[in-house]
Order: sequence, then structure tokens, then C-alpha cells
Amino acid sequence: MMPGKNGLEVCRELRATSEVPIVMLTALGEEENRIAGLQLGADDYVTKPFSPRELALRVASVLRRARRTAPDAAQRELSDGDLRLDLAARKATLAGTDLALTVREFDLLAFFLSHAGTAFSRTDLLAKVWGWDFGDQSTVTVHVRRLREKIEPDPAAPRRVATVWGVGYRYDPVEQP
Repeated sequence: MMPGKNGLEVCRELRATSEVPIVMLTALGEEENRIAGLQLGADDYVTKPFSPRELALRVASVLRRARRTAPDAAQRELSDGDLRLDLAARKATLAGTDLALTVREFDLLAFFLSHAGTAFSRTDLLAKVWGWDFGDQSTVTVHVRRLREKIEPDPAAPRRVATVWGVGYRYDPVEQP
């Protein structure tokens, strides 16, 4: 409802050049609108009418996660085969090519790499990566799908981020050559 451009266009443009945290506040509350906002890189999506207190807490949560460094501050790099994460620089590469990850995608991948082989429910991931005690679990699903598109040779048949039916997701390290 903004003049000139809509919020999705602004989100798309910001994500093309920046990792600034984005919380969308909108009157468009249908599932397809929420999913579109999250797919374009929003870190959270709040619909009107909203509670000012809840909005303030969600913004604080997004900012806290954006400031948070590596899952283990003593560990500077995580890797799996040709996938490398430099936690201090917040830089990810796959086969030597830089990956354009959002803040949340980077945090999710770092969490998965730090906990390889362990299955986590969407609720667990919302709490451990997003810092949310409640929220729409489709946020996790969308971020996992986007992450797979960036790190998997075939996102439809993922080798690294596995779906554990009835549970959630697990990171499976690739076999070393």
C-alpha cells in the first residue's frame, strides 16, 4: 500500500544488495502474501491489526539474531566438503563461489553444520535459530527450501538438508572424496 512500489519490491531490492534485517508490517495477511515476503528475504512478517508490544518484541528478536555471531564463538569456520562458512566474516562459499545468503539462511546453515546428524523439528528450529517461542512454522519450511536451492545440486533431491518425515530436518554431511 506504499506509494510507487509495494513492500515486496522494496524487500527484493534490499535483499539484492544488503543483509539488513527486514520486518514487514502489512495489511496483506493471506498465506501467499506471507510466503512471498519470506521467500524474498524478509526476516519476519507481521500483519495488521497487530499488537505494538508483539511488534516491538519481534523487532528486538530479529535485531538480536542479526547481531549474534557464530553458534560457537571460539569456532571461526564450519565446513562440509566444498561448503565453507566463515563465521566471523559471515561469508559462505560453495566450491569456491560466494553464496548470497540472507541473515537467516546463514544462521540456519551455521546451526545445521554445528549440529550435523541431529534431527530438529520446525518448532525447535524456530526457537534455536529464530529465537521465537511461537510463530508460523512455514517460515522454517520456506527458509529450508531457499537454502536447499543455494547449496544442493538438486534441491528436489537434497543430499545435505534432509527432511525427516514427521519430525523436521536434519543436516547430513556429504561424503568426503
